[in-house]
Amino acid sequence: MSNIVAIVGRPNVGKSTLFNRLVERREAITDPTAGTTRDRHYGQAEWNGHFFSVIDTGGYVQGSDDIFEEEIRKQVALAVEEADSILFLVDTRTGISHLDEAIARLLRRSNKPVLLVANKVDTFDKDGDAAEFYALGLGDVHRISASSGAGTGDLLDRLVQDFKKPTDEVTDDLPRIAIVGKPNVGKSSLVNALLGQERNIVTPIAGTTRDTVNTRFNAFGFNAWLLDTAGIRKKGKVAEDIEFYSVLRSVRSIEESDVCLLLIDAQDGMDHQSLSIFGLIERNGKGVVIVVNKWDLLEKDTNAAKKYEEEIRRRTAPFTDLPIVFTSVTEKQRIHRAMELAIKVYEARKQRIPTRKLNDVLLPEIERLPPPMYKAKSVSIKYVTQLPGAVPAFAFFTNLPQYIKDSYARFLENKLREHFNFHGVPIRVFFRKK
Repeated sequence: MSNIVAIVGRPNVGKSTLFNRLVERREAITDPTAGTTRDRHYGQAEWNGHFFSVIDTGGYVQGSDDIFEEEIRKQVALAVEEADSILFLVDTRTGISHLDEAIARLLRRSNKPVLLVANKVDTFDKDGDAAEFYALGLGDVHRISASSGAGTGDLLDRLVQDFKKPTDEVTDDLPRIAIVGKPNVGKSSLVNALLGQERNIVTPIAGTTRDTVNTRFNAFGFNAWLLDTAGIRKKGKVAEDIEFYSVLRSVRSIEESDVCLLLIDAQDGMDHQSLSIFGLIERNGKGVVIVVNKWDLLEKDTNAAKKYEEEIRRRTAPFTDLPIVFTSVTEKQRIHRAMELAIKVYEARKQRIPTRKLNDVLLPEIERLPPPMYKAKSVSIKYVTQLPGAVPAFAFFTNLPQYIKDSYARFLENKLREHFNFHGVPIRVFFRKK
């Protein structure tokens, strides 16, 4: 287990900028708007052979009636509780504020190693301004500029001195399961229900989750990474820059996942926006499980589930070989079934079929129903093999690849699905000159 480092501070002091520099990727959203970061955001960092996890927290606030700011306070407290070490970021341009003093009191009670970090020391005169933060009583003041990187090397040298856990890089081949869907379908609630704790902020307001939050789930026989993503909206509804970047983060989470749990609202069904997300998952070759959430709120007859499934498959055609599960996240109904299906899809997506077995099974099928002739020319397929890569792809070697129609390609895909388990997994079929 790696050491965990939390970055805390009041709003708009540069926490997400420092986070991005430490993980060497633009993962957290940075914006001049105070309070941009709402959930805790996780990343991996390395310094001189020391590997550690970094948590970027929302800006700590007090005395506000804002629903998000109340939740941010909880998130910061949870991050401090989880962390092995804490980077307390302050702003040399504005000096000590009452919020800085409140955070300092919170951190002194934590009994965790705390490094006081004065950010935005971009010029020589700001270096002197940083001295006033000694008044917070947290020891040395480490002067940095998160935006340029100045001083971060010295800060990291000091940070890793406090590490007590082994710091070897942990590499794993655990499933990466992205929880995706349009806003307010219950994505963060599903993560919280699975983990049994309020890991992510949940409010009735659509679009609460902005960043993608990676969480290790190791319980009930499961061992995987959960990626909770910001709700994806139609482009026309992405009104503010922050939400635009959230959409990009969600898209990238789909790209980086192995399997997606696509949540849809039972009352809305597989509407146009959910279908667009489904198309994105399919184009990226990711496994998919359709999770129909809020099923308990729907008035149902005896055959309601069957009819609902048929409608989903009609909408997703021709990719209809899909696992579908009906859940109520608030009632914790069938949420573990959704995870079971996700793991099965992950295993199906990983499978490698020996070339001999492929040919033994598929060539007789092709012989029974060969490709249609084209302009009196006979089209024959002599050989098939699985191509390397994360997405299951198969090359069929033929004398006239340009004359094989899409309908016959779908026939071959269906035969692959019939004989091998690719439930919930997109398949690629290619034709090559023999």
